[in-house]
Amino acid sequence: MKKFIKEYLPYVVILVVIVLLRIYVVTPVTVDGNSMNDTLYTNDLMLLFKIGDIERYDIVVANHDNKKLIKRVIGMPNDKIKCVSGILYINNEEDTSGYGYGENIDFPEYILKEDEYFLIGDNRSDSLDSRYFGPVKKEDIEGKANFIIFPFNRFGFVD
Repeated sequence: MKKFIKEYLPYVVILVVIVLLRIYVVTPVTVDGNSMNDTLYTNDLMLLFKIGDIERYDIVVANHDNKKLIKRVIGMPNDKIKCVSGILYINNEEDTSGYGYGENIDFPEYILKEDEYFLIGDNRSDSLDSRYFGPVKKEDIEGKANFIIFPFNRFGFVD
């Protein structure tokens, strides 16, 4: 028994560490759909980082209607978000970040609560996002997805 423990304990420890890292720190996620084109594409394989603060313009994975959505954070807690005549406003200032393309549909002003985020896909013409279903609670955001691991020609951090 002592020989068994001596030989296999390191492997068990490594396996436990890997499982804990995957559950609590980082896990792979696959892009499904066109809502983040030209930043991300269907079948891009990314790393989802489950720790760290969420900031404006981060790409995040959120749960909505039992689906995982990959979107960009446009509105932060306590922000005012609206779109008038196709122009997106954050706290009454025009969003000039340059993220997103396509037609922005108008929507009334949302005043986000302390635990809410407003998420929009970069492909504004083809994205089911907060413009349609409203803000997303912090508890529904799994983490940031800002590192592509496949395809290899796009390997690295994305903005």
